[in-house]
Amino acid sequence: MFYHLLKHVILGPLLRLLFRPRIEGLENIPEDGAAIVAGNHLSFSDHFLMPAILKRRITFLAKAEYFTGPGVKGRLTAAFFRSAGQIPVDRSGKDAGKAALREGLGVLSKGELLGIYPEGTRSHDGRLYKGKVGVAAMALGAHVPVVPCAMVGTFEIQPPGQKLPKVRRVTIRFGRPLDFSRYEGMEGERSVLRAVTDEIMYEILELSGQEYVDRYAGEVKAEEEEARKKARRKTR
Repeated sequence: MFYHLLKHVILGPLLRLLFRPRIEGLENIPEDGAAIVAGNHLSFSDHFLMPAILKRRITFLAKAEYFTGPGVKGRLTAAFFRSAGQIPVDRSGKDAGKAALREGLGVLSKGELLGIYPEGTRSHDGRLYKGKVGVAAMALGAHVPVVPCAMVGTFEIQPPGQKLPKVRRVTIRFGRPLDFSRYEGMEGERSVLRAVTDEIMYEILELSGQEYVDRYAGEVKAEEEEARKKARRKTR
């Protein structure tokens, strides 16, 4: 109930009024049945803009940190994400991937839309990074199509570290649904998962026009942070 109140009465109309999103390819979202919407992830605003323009409800696997923040702000954030139907996933530890897979397959088994950011984290520099194979495992395990999605302009309105977004127009593009039924029964093969994931990322790249980096975003972020720490130590 709160989800529909947010989408249709409170947050959705406000977002459409402020950001006037250009919507391309909305007809590629199935009218019913389970499907995965796999997109690039440039901004915290992505969590709200894409669901606001979809006719159907979509559930995202959200990082557990959104549900465990301290203080009043943390409790309000957790309450918001829970009310919006988002599912917390602990991304730490060796079983993190299994937990995400289990939760995602649960959503798809109900015939619902599942939103996934295959990069696993927000891009810190606006580029598109290598996708993790969880999206492929879910698509093959649940036998569902994958709709690629590109958020364009959201990095500019709210890059990492900026608390409030700038009010500018953004574009949201949906590509044709990708059918991976030719790989049925092969979801346990790592090479197949990699090939499916790379195909999904290529379609996102075509839609977004971003520069592509064939490395995981988390690794690049960690290296850059370590380089900054070393530079600070040298200046002391």
